[in-house]
Amino acid sequence: MIALLSSSFVIVVLFILIVLFLHFVPLGLWVSAMAAGVHVGIFTLVGMRLRRVIPSKIVLPLVKANKAGLDLNVDQLEAHFLAGGDVDRVVDALIAAERAAIPLTFERAAAIDLAGRDVLEAVQMSVNPKVIETPLISAVAKNGIELKVRARVTVRANIDRLVGGAGESTIIARVGEGIVTTVGSSEEHTDVLENPDHISRTVLNKGLDAGSAFEILSIDIADVDVGRNIGAQLMTDQAEADKNIAQAKAEERRAMAVAKEQEMRAYTQEMKAKVVEAQAEVPAAMAEALRSGKLGVMDYYRLKNIAADTHMRDSIAGDASGSEGAPQPTE
Repeated sequence: MIALLSSSFVIVVLFILIVLFLHFVPLGLWVSAMAAGVHVGIFTLVGMRLRRVIPSKIVLPLVKANKAGLDLNVDQLEAHFLAGGDVDRVVDALIAAERAAIPLTFERAAAIDLAGRDVLEAVQMSVNPKVIETPLISAVAKNGIELKVRARVTVRANIDRLVGGAGESTIIARVGEGIVTTVGSSEEHTDVLENPDHISRTVLNKGLDAGSAFEILSIDIADVDVGRNIGAQLMTDQAEADKNIAQAKAEERRAMAVAKEQEMRAYTQEMKAKVVEAQAEVPAAMAEALRSGKLGVMDYYRLKNIAADTHMRDSIAGDASGSEGAPQPTE
């Protein structure tokens, strides 16, 4: 019984050791590499395990590159993997560039991949140019008519400028700027409608691909639509603004006139109050003059007669003006 348990324990230990050995020493991958003519040492594969590098991520792309006739080694691929690059994508890009006779070294492809760009897509775009369609771009001619233009830009990847070059959004922005400038410099919007290729030639001659990761092959105008009459709308808005300003100034003048009128009314009321106050003081002053002897009784009666005579004359003048033009009675 003890011998049976000992045998079982030995078998289990051997099994564990074999699993650990196969984990650290990928014999199947080593055999595949040797069969493909790629010489990778068994200790190199073990070192990859210790460096936490997946051996299949290095060996399989190396086999692919060797079959395609590329001169690559394990250290190059492992260094790129440890830097965070996509080894398989880089190898595919190098194979595609080799088949298309595009000069591309491993260092350049690795730099493009580490820069965050898809190096394989860049190589494919160099062979098969890509069409970028701009959004609807609004531009206004000199006569105030709005035109809505949509363009298609055919670009080819520039391998030498992929690192540090501007992307698609910059190309779209530059093309939009060129369209706005070209339409804005046209005297009539009909000129653009008659010759839309003038936009393409003008924009293409500006060298919009300078400093970008692409080479512009052609710019084609896909659609041109007539929009609003911006000039007339701006004139209408300006007239409305002028009218509002004039109304505001008129309201200000009216308010000032009302305030002035109220001020004059207040002043008149104040003057009337002062006159009434002065008239109220006249009897007291006359009484004081009579008491002090400065005014005699006869003088007082003469003043009363003069006032009565003045009142009678005012009454006669008022009756004469009121009856002017009235029919006279016959005797």
